[in-house]
Amino acid sequence: MRAFFALLARNRLALVGLIVMGCVMILALITPILPLADPDVTDTSQRFQRPFTEGALLGTDHLGRDLLSRLLWGTRLSLAVGIAAAVIAATLGAAIGIVAGFYGGRTDNVIMRGVDMLMAFPYILLALAIVAALGPGLMNALIAVAAVNIPFFARNIRGVTVGIANKEFVDAARLSGMGDLRIILTEILPNVIPVIVIAMSTTVGWMILETAGLSFLGLGSQPPKADLGSMLGEARSALITNPHTSVVPGVMILIIVMAVNLLGDGVREALDPRLRSGALTRPMAATLVRRKGPVPEASDDALLALRGLETQFHVKSRIYRAVGGVDLQVRPGECLGLIGESGSGKSVTALSIMGLVASPPGVITGGAVHYKGRDLIGARYEDLRRLRGNEIAYIFQDPLATLHPLYSVGDQLAEAITCHHNVSKAEARARAVNLLKSVRIPNAEDRANSYPHELSGGMRQRVGIAMALANDPEVIIADEPTTALDVTVQAQILSLLDDLRRERGLAIVFITHDFGVVAQLCDRVAVMYAGRIVEEGPTDAILNAPAHPYAARLMACVPELGEGRRELAAIPGLPPAVNDLPDGCAFAPRCDKAQPACRTGEIALARSSDVRRVRCIDPEPIPEEAAG
Repeated sequence: MRAFFALLARNRLALVGLIVMGCVMILALITPILPLADPDVTDTSQRFQRPFTEGALLGTDHLGRDLLSRLLWGTRLSLAVGIAAAVIAATLGAAIGIVAGFYGGRTDNVIMRGVDMLMAFPYILLALAIVAALGPGLMNALIAVAAVNIPFFARNIRGVTVGIANKEFVDAARLSGMGDLRIILTEILPNVIPVIVIAMSTTVGWMILETAGLSFLGLGSQPPKADLGSMLGEARSALITNPHTSVVPGVMILIIVMAVNLLGDGVREALDPRLRSGALTRPMAATLVRRKGPVPEASDDALLALRGLETQFHVKSRIYRAVGGVDLQVRPGECLGLIGESGSGKSVTALSIMGLVASPPGVITGGAVHYKGRDLIGARYEDLRRLRGNEIAYIFQDPLATLHPLYSVGDQLAEAITCHHNVSKAEARARAVNLLKSVRIPNAEDRANSYPHELSGGMRQRVGIAMALANDPEVIIADEPTTALDVTVQAQILSLLDDLRRERGLAIVFITHDFGVVAQLCDRVAVMYAGRIVEEGPTDAILNAPAHPYAARLMACVPELGEGRRELAAIPGLPPAVNDLPDGCAFAPRCDKAQPACRTGEIALARSSDVRRVRCIDPEPIPEEAAG
């Protein structure tokens, strides 16, 4: 709960809404003990008194009743009715939605068709019809407002429940012998409560408005009792001559609805982890650049060179240093392997090259990325767009998330070609089919008409590789491209990439956790930890004789086929949080060779030989044959 309020407080508009709504609620609660005039006592001799008149701070209405007293009592009544309607609608709507989504089939069809019939009527007309049938009155208005909002909650909760009902933990609950009611209460309901709370927080304001609308028409609160809507209805005849009688309740409705809506947005952001992290924020076309300090110079012989690259994520007041000064380079025809634990910054480094890190919250704060001697950091979007997918291609880690679900894979491959080359649709289509054949997809002509969801994970991954090869790029950045492939197809794809880089001089940056792939494909390896390169050198040397303690422990985690002569040695502890990195070496808290000097000052990535670099003051001894 404390974490929820901490997240809510970071949203300034939501905090304003919370404060304003808190003040209104406090006023409504203490209204019975305040020294106010009786809100229902009339005195026509004091009618239409102006605001700030003695004895009537906000003036009086057409019957001489004190507006301040009626406003506070009316606010109390309107809030009670609006909140009660929201609770009733959320409870009944959620129950209907959970039952429909959980049982599915005929039950779902019958329930949801009934909900659709209710939603076919304009909600305000349906509310008027319900009140007309039940008769005017505040309780009947509450029933009407709750009834017309039940379908909204039912459809929302049903959609969420359908996704949850087919999850493995629900199947496990069924297998354990739990009954349907218990599964709904213990497995389904806890997962939909945040959605219910979010929906309630964003609809309470509308329910207050709907109740006020019915009272304005004379169908809600009946004289002499007043809510905000009936106060507006009674004052409309004097709107021109005595506008304060309308302005007072109108401003209160505005304040309440605005405060509830601002607070509801904050509640949604605090409860939804995607909104909380900024993941649903519309990103900029290229990563935001705020470099500090001088721009490093380009390397003469490297096709692609990273110099001191720094990428951060700014989330509210926190700064996550995902990439903390990376130096890498890859030459034509060379394959550079990038390895390290999950969360070490490999993918963010790769995405930073072409400005693909989402902003917000991503920011490139330092360094340079030189392609053919030209710095890509801060380049114009038009220039980056010409390079993306044409000269520098990217194979993404999750092809299902990157392929468009509404277009066939053949159309998407053809589009990748026509974006950069002036070719006919027929020629682009033919090239797309040839690309599918080149990545060993059977029946390529038919598969080109398939949609991503119709393909297996391995086939989608091959489509992603084909898309990267579509325009004969000079650099391919491959982010775990063989993860979803079986071993035979993986070997074919690796052989294909290896042939392409040798025939065309293709440079490859290969991100992977598979050390077998590294040994087969990569010429050099860079080991990454906590956003920094800790060791770099030839593949054989790094795999067989790592110098940095982290690299050595990483290699010790790799199982060996055979008699199991070596025990697997897991690395103790967890990688550090990149928003709170320790001083000195980030690996020191997990290193059994750590010294006091490891925890102070900057440790440089120094050369241990002509071809190897290591970021350690006490590296592992390197045999002469592995020194390069």
